[in-house]
Amino acid sequence: MQMHKSVAEDILLDVRDLETHFYGEESVTRALGGISFQVRKGETLGVVGESGCGKSVTALSILRLLPKLTARTVGGEVRFQGRDLLELSEREMRKIRGEKIAMIFQDPMTSLNPVYTVGRQIAEAVQIHTGASRSIAMARAEEMLRFVRIADPERRVSNYPYEMSGGMRQRVMIAMALACSPELLIADEPTTALDVTIQAQILRLIVDLKERTGTAVMFITHDLGVVAETCQRVIVMYAGRIIEQATVTDLFARPMHPYTQALMRSVPDRRQGRQRRLPEIPGIVPNLREPIIGCSFAPRCPFAIDICREKTPVLRDVEAGQAAACWRSEEIMCA
Repeated sequence: MQMHKSVAEDILLDVRDLETHFYGEESVTRALGGISFQVRKGETLGVVGESGCGKSVTALSILRLLPKLTARTVGGEVRFQGRDLLELSEREMRKIRGEKIAMIFQDPMTSLNPVYTVGRQIAEAVQIHTGASRSIAMARAEEMLRFVRIADPERRVSNYPYEMSGGMRQRVMIAMALACSPELLIADEPTTALDVTIQAQILRLIVDLKERTGTAVMFITHDLGVVAETCQRVIVMYAGRIIEQATVTDLFARPMHPYTQALMRSVPDRRQGRQRRLPEIPGIVPNLREPIIGCSFAPRCPFAIDICREKTPVLRDVEAGQAAACWRSEEIMCA
């Protein structure tokens, strides 16, 4: 009984049956179809999948940053430290954002205000959440720039975003996100717009900062290489649903869902150079404006049988610590 309690206390974020819809003039897009997952204290959880699968919508739904006129979370719970964020007032959510849960967005140039210095923007976040004076907040901004390894932080606090490189702007975003010592950091494709060298530096920085601060990280990416380097556990999304969940070690050793297996095969093998043509997944992603009958991956799956086209599989434990939403996981594993 005591062990069960300790496991429950280890859960920082508990998402249950989350559904989010986008509304057009004549249609409804079911962006999230009832997803459930957990983030534990101090861990890094990878959220992986191709563009349009619902990764970023998941993050925006958690923080309630969806566009109010066109999107709405219509079902489920988002429990953070035991409180359902979907039940809080907007005023209460503003205290959660930045202070308890922070987010790094994909493109720092669209997230940073071009008319304010980076120091002022970091300091403003500190003032809002801690009530610190302007001088103390600016000192914190300088400290955070040093923390994310920006050289000459005393001078850089007075820089505007356009005066910095892409890698430095992303470091500023990380500094701003960590300025109030959040317990959960959501990183939404934070290295997408950067070249390979800078990307590696940013990834190492996030991993290092996570180890030094103990902050849990939810790492959203389409890059399985990033997942392998940074995460302990991973969830794989497809068409607004979670189709596999496992530790990173187990996922790479024995992927249980045909879609995950296809993703693995599409990762370039540097040892073979350009000699091998990457396999592609035939077909297209289902239209989320239409009801999906059966498994969403069935039209593209080489293992699909009648039940796959008729009945939606639920995410179930296939082996200890590894779950898949597939009717034939055991057979596929043995194939």
